[in-house]
Amino acid sequence: MTARPTAVAAPRSAWHDVPPLKVRRFAAIALAEAPELAQEIMREIRREYPHLPVVLDDNGEPMALVGIRRAIEVFVRHLEHTDYSAGRPTVPPGVFHDFGRGEGLGGRSLDSLQAIYRMGVRLAWRRFADIGQRVRIPPPAMYELVDAGYEYLDGLVDQSVRGYAEAAARQAGERLRLQRRLMEQLLADRQRTEGADALAERASRVGWPLPRRVAVGVLLRPAREAVAPAVGQEVLLDMDYEQPRMVVPEPDAAGRRDLLHRALAGWAGAIGPPVPLADAAKSLRWAEAAVRLMERGLLPAGEVLFCTEHTEALVLLQPEELLDDLALRCLAPLTHCGPAHGRRLAETLLAWLETRGGAPEVAARLGVHPQTVRYRLRQIRELWGDEIDDPDRRFELELVLRAQRLRGRLGESG
Repeated sequence: MTARPTAVAAPRSAWHDVPPLKVRRFAAIALAEAPELAQEIMREIRREYPHLPVVLDDNGEPMALVGIRRAIEVFVRHLEHTDYSAGRPTVPPGVFHDFGRGEGLGGRSLDSLQAIYRMGVRLAWRRFADIGQRVRIPPPAMYELVDAGYEYLDGLVDQSVRGYAEAAARQAGERLRLQRRLMEQLLADRQRTEGADALAERASRVGWPLPRRVAVGVLLRPAREAVAPAVGQEVLLDMDYEQPRMVVPEPDAAGRRDLLHRALAGWAGAIGPPVPLADAAKSLRWAEAAVRLMERGLLPAGEVLFCTEHTEALVLLQPEELLDDLALRCLAPLTHCGPAHGRRLAETLLAWLETRGGAPEVAARLGVHPQTVRYRLRQIRELWGDEIDDPDRRFELELVLRAQRLRGRLGESG
C-alpha cells in the first residue's frame, strides 16, 4: 500500500498560548496608554521632522495624532480578540491615505514617509515591551507581536503610498495642463498680444525659466506604441497632438543636441531653427514643413532632423507652385529635346552653373568625357542663346534645377 503523505501542522502561535487573562490585561493597559503613546510618537515626529504641516480636524485636534491613536487602538483590539496567525488587523482608512497624499503634494519623498512610520513602530514597540514585562507576557509571544506590528505597518504604508501616488498623478496632470497652456501661448501668434507678463507667469507655474532662444520640434509617432521621449524637464513636451510637439530652450547650448539625439532615439520628426522666444511659432512652421517633406519622401525619414542642416531643401521645395511655374518658363527650351536627352542637358547645365568652370571641371563632376560636355554646352547655348549669359536668368536656372535635383528628377551629382 502507498503510504499517505503526512500532513505538516501549521506552527502554533506563541501569542495564542498566552493565558486569556494576561492578554486582556495587556490590551487594557495598552488601550489606556494609547493616547499618551500617540502623543509621544507625535512629539518625536515633530522633533525629527519640523517641516511637516499640522492639519487639524473639526475638533481642532491634529489629524495625524488622531490617526496614530486610532492605529494603536485597532492593533491592540485585534490582539485582544484573536491570534496573529489569523492575519493583520484592518487598517483604519482615511487618515494615512490623506497623510501620504499630503506628503506627495508637499513635494516630500516616500523615504521620509516610511522613516516616520518606522519611528512610530519603534516607539510603540518600546511601550508594548514595557507593558509585556509588567503583565509577564512570555518573550516568544512578544517577538511574535513585533512581527505583527511590522506587518501592520505594511498596511499603513500601503494606504499612504496609494495617497502619495494619487497626489503625484494629480500634480503631474496639473503640470501637463499648465505646460500645455504655456506651449499654446508660445506657439501661437497671440503670444505677442497677451504680453510678456502672462507668459512669464505661466512659465513660473511649471518651473520653466524663460529662455532667450528656442527651437520647436514636431515628432512622427513610431509604427508601434512607444513611450514618450525622455527629454527632461527643461524641454516642454506635449504628447497629446497627433504629431507631438516640443519646445527646446537654448538649443545651441553645449551638449543640447547630443542630449536630444539620445532622448529621441527611435523617433522621427524635425526640429525647427533656433529663434528668439517671441518667434517660436516661426520655428514650429519650419518643423512642420520639414515633417511634410519627410512624409513625401523628399527628406530622410526614420530620424529626427534639424532644419538648419536641410536649409536648401526647405527653401527650394516649399513654394512648389511658384517654382513649378518658374521651371516651365526657364526650362522651356528643353521641351523638344526628348526626356532622356533633356535630362542630360539639364544635369550638364546645373553642373556648369555650380562649378562656373570649363569642360574639364564639369566633366569631372558628371563623370563623363570632356568632349561630351563640350558638345552639350554648345547645344545649351543654341537653346538659350544670349540669355544664358544673363546673371538673373542663370540664377533662376540654378534655382529651378537645384529644386529638380532635390525632387529626384536629376542625378545625384548634378
